[in-house]
Amino acid sequence: MNLPEAIEEQVRALDEGRAFVPGFRVRTVEVTGADAAGWLNDLVTAGVEDIPEGRSVRSLLLTPTGRVRADFHVLRIRTGFLLAQGPDRLEAIDDLLGPYVLSSDVALREADLMLVSVPEGEDTGADGPLFRPSILGSGTDLVLRPAEVASSVAALLRNGLVEAGPEAIETWRIRGGIPRFPVDFGRDSLPAEAGLEPLIDFTKGCFLGQEAVAKVRNLGHPPRVVVALQADRQVERGERVVAGVREAGEITSAAPDREGSAVIARVRWDATGTSLSTAGGAALSLR
Repeated sequence: MNLPEAIEEQVRALDEGRAFVPGFRVRTVEVTGADAAGWLNDLVTAGVEDIPEGRSVRSLLLTPTGRVRADFHVLRIRTGFLLAQGPDRLEAIDDLLGPYVLSSDVALREADLMLVSVPEGEDTGADGPLFRPSILGSGTDLVLRPAEVASSVAALLRNGLVEAGPEAIETWRIRGGIPRFPVDFGRDSLPAEAGLEPLIDFTKGCFLGQEAVAKVRNLGHPPRVVVALQADRQVERGERVVAGVREAGEITSAAPDREGSAVIARVRWDATGTSLSTAGGAALSLR
């Protein structure tokens, strides 16, 4: 089944940097206090202590055994940090970080904010700080109170930008081979499985799960890996992936395209160099 043309146009606009995403619903948490920078830096995978105001970085929070607990963005604000976590989270980031505050001069507070993601260089005409890069991967994020979103959307539409909805964003993500937590990888996943090692600052010293991820890095590869594939026909999330007659993994995301389906799958490492297909017979090739 092909997507409606209106959705395809939104996907094209995202590809071409002429789309915006209004009121991106994330959980936002302020981290403030005299110890905030060092405290957060010692817990999360990204190096956040020295990022300047107006910048953002994507980061992970890991278990002591190196498994992913949360995938989120850290935005540097004047008073400390703003953590932005997607709507499909398994656990709220402030609930996960709260037990580590102890005697540190750190305060966690949920903030009633929304993110409008816009292409680089767009003037929204709205009051509010811009953060680069966007949590969508490129462009910028405008952080607004909910009551301020409507006026920003109106300004962007007047500037000729295309408003991208949830279906277009998800299709764009899958066609781009961008894995999403907890859909394509979950709490049993190591960062290396989803190609997330760039989110880890191996030079900064200790952080939660450091020894475990260093061990995987030294061994060379994880037991499973998330891969972007192309199916020669329409397939669905949840279908089994096979290598010959052996089960190799599972499709975790799928979106229609003109060649069949764009696919993200989680498969055994030793199966990635073999001929893959679905259990239903659809041929799969690396994208």
